[in-house]
Amino acid sequence: MPAINIAIVGVGNCASSLVQGLSYYREGANETVGLMHWDLGGYKPTDIQVVAAWDIDQRKVGKDVAEAIFAKPNCTTVFCETVPSTGTKVQMGHVLDGVAEHMSDYDDHRTFLLAHEKEASKAEVVAALRETKTDVLMNYLPVGSQAASEFYAECALEAGVAFVNNIPVFIASDPIWADRFTKAGVPIIGDDIKAQLGATIVHRVLTDLFAKRGVKLERTYQLNTGGNTDFLNMSNHRRLASKKISKTEAVQSVAAERLDDDNVHIGPSDYVPWQNDNKICFLRMEGTMFGGVPMNLELRLSVEDSPNSAGVAIDMIRCAKLAKDRGLAGPIDAASAYFCKHPRIQMTDDLAAQAVDEFIAVAAE
Repeated sequence: MPAINIAIVGVGNCASSLVQGLSYYREGANETVGLMHWDLGGYKPTDIQVVAAWDIDQRKVGKDVAEAIFAKPNCTTVFCETVPSTGTKVQMGHVLDGVAEHMSDYDDHRTFLLAHEKEASKAEVVAALRETKTDVLMNYLPVGSQAASEFYAECALEAGVAFVNNIPVFIASDPIWADRFTKAGVPIIGDDIKAQLGATIVHRVLTDLFAKRGVKLERTYQLNTGGNTDFLNMSNHRRLASKKISKTEAVQSVAAERLDDDNVHIGPSDYVPWQNDNKICFLRMEGTMFGGVPMNLELRLSVEDSPNSAGVAIDMIRCAKLAKDRGLAGPIDAASAYFCKHPRIQMTDDLAAQAVDEFIAVAAE
């Protein structure tokens, strides 16, 4: 199969784990560990290469992607210490709302240091996507980057590049944007990536289990803490609106009955610097069983946040490329439902898994 050329917007912790993972599996790591799919429609993780990247931090702009992924404020686990040069330098991006104002209140270890280079224009981003023959553009901007995400979505539309929206800004699930991608003949997968085994996917599975076993879910919360720049960014609650909607709807959509707003609380709760990229989830679910007898469940989950999404991202990239190969346009609903928290069409995870496997099988024929 030909290579899949990807471009990355936001060379943060998630991008670091993705690029490390591409090198890790390319160097012959056990292909059965850590990936949901090794061969996906004929494409393997080793077929993916980074051909363009944008960021706004002076510690990353101008550096090869292989070097930039280890620059501060990135703090994710280094599981592949030797990442060969990609030959792709990080370019200065377009700022807009891609950085929160309060980030400047922290020391250099945690915050952004805005690069002095001239911001990239739409024409320059589109030209770069075309010149590098990019197949898929990955959006890894910070939570709350509505205007910046729309800027890069516009670039993808104009360049005819598939768009993968990893963050909780609603584009694939927004009817107006979905229609624009459909009319432009460009596929999109989104919104808001589910981790491989993260807080939301565990919460969804347990909520679905309650429904299937006849347990009435009365109330639930999911409290998450972490110490990466994502959690620091989200400590500004004005940037959290779409994130809370995305995570809450992911759980509500598989409940037997929707919970009243007062009985469900899901979302980031606090920034704990020393946790770095480790995310801790505290989950409680209260329900009523046979005979009206009450029960409750409590769970604590600890995961490295960014590697937890990288394998999912690799599958999303390949599904986006398959969609592009087949001439599909607009939201790719099966992939979006399986890989994302806020797709255009919600499905239970077992049905979404079946749908995405059918999509892959058809694409491979």
